Amino acid sequence: MTDAKRKDTDRVAGGRASCEPGRHVTWKPGNMIYPLPAVLVSCGSVPEEYNLFTVAWVGTVCTNPPMCYISVRPERHSYPIIKRNREFVINLTNEDLAYATDWCGVRSGRDCNKFAEMGLTPAESAVVAAPYVQQAPVSIECRVRDIIPLGSHDMFLAEVVNVWADERYIDPETGAFSLADARLIAYSHGHYHRLGEEIGKFGWSVRKRKK
Repeated sequence: MTDAKRKDTDRVAGGRASCEPGRHVTWKPGNMIYPLPAVLVSCGSVPEEYNLFTVAWVGTVCTNPPMCYISVRPERHSYPIIKRNREFVINLTNEDLAYATDWCGVRSGRDCNKFAEMGLTPAESAVVAAPYVQQAPVSIECRVRDIIPLGSHDMFLAEVVNVWADERYIDPETGAFSLADARLIAYSHGHYHRLGEEIGKFGWSVRKRKK
């Protein structure tokens, strides 16, 4: 093990942070909460209005009931579709979908059929009247509870009503879904990234170590 690698390992395993505090400067207020999932949101109640668009302002807000949100600019093509139908699907993306994820974020559904252009398959959802992306490792069917105007974006606060998962990433013995095997990608300040090496899991900091 190299000295640099050993220091990194010690920093993770040793408990308290061992690195020295840096010198900080103040910036103007802005969105610096990164990384974020880069998702493809699909919408439309009939094939003629099916559309895909990329969203990074997305997240979890509640466990029970399971709820999430996406924030969308009102001028985007999909905004009135979701506002009218009040249903959409959040499709997690992986390395295989990275090109399509970016392309669907810079092209408008007013000008093209994004499913067709990117060779993606719209599949019928179980609960909502919006398609999910069959190539996505995980697709989350959502029903809008509230629309909250915030400024540049409106937040669609939604309840999760069904989830699709690619069985290739499900352990047949435990039923657990392997996010690592799915090779999900993240978005950070204008760039897409692979997820890195795992350095711990929930509760590892207080787990009793074997003597």
